[in-house]
Amino acid sequence: MSQDDAKRQAAEAALEFVTDDMIVGVGTGSTVNHFIDALAGMAARIEGAVASSEASAERLRKYRIPVLELNDTGDLPLYVDGADEFTVHRALIKGGGGALTREKIVAGASRRFVCIVDQSKRVDWLGSFPLPVEVIPMARSFVARQLTRLGGQPELRSGVTTDNGNVILDVHNLEIMEPIETERRINDIPGVVCNGIFALRPADEILIAGPDGIERIR
Repeated sequence: MSQDDAKRQAAEAALEFVTDDMIVGVGTGSTVNHFIDALAGMAARIEGAVASSEASAERLRKYRIPVLELNDTGDLPLYVDGADEFTVHRALIKGGGGALTREKIVAGASRRFVCIVDQSKRVDWLGSFPLPVEVIPMARSFVARQLTRLGGQPELRSGVTTDNGNVILDVHNLEIMEPIETERRINDIPGVVCNGIFALRPADEILIAGPDGIERIR
């Protein structure tokens, strides 16, 4: 099974959580693109979707799935998104696609967060994947110095501006042994909009696709 086939398998497995007349929170990334493609078959049965990025919103509209605003919908019953890393404790690193802030907002507004991944994203602890941190542009150098003091090596993601008009620092070589504490510490740095650790609001369930089918972590 190729990695893309595994992503598709995980994405299609998440359809079991989608019910008629539901408003679905939809994340961002290659695995989520497969979920949107699969969700197209249910387009007439759902009320619509809240997208965590302009890219996902465009893909949803292509399938004529109504894209709704979170300010208008209120809390959501379901959010489906991928991850760059996950642990057995359901903590995640997200933000490889640059949409971490909106992803965290929609996840926080959802009663159930289902994460869809292939088995290559499993780690013993977070940090092998560079941690994305969204930063207000004027604070970039200041925030980078603070992240260095935490033990990481921040690097500006060149040529990238988020949907919110900010920049991203990717923090390398940061071993995240206590993800909740690290998430809080980074968020407390002035100028940080959001960081890509999802531990304060972890996934409720992770669907992991591999050669033997779907593994679930709850």
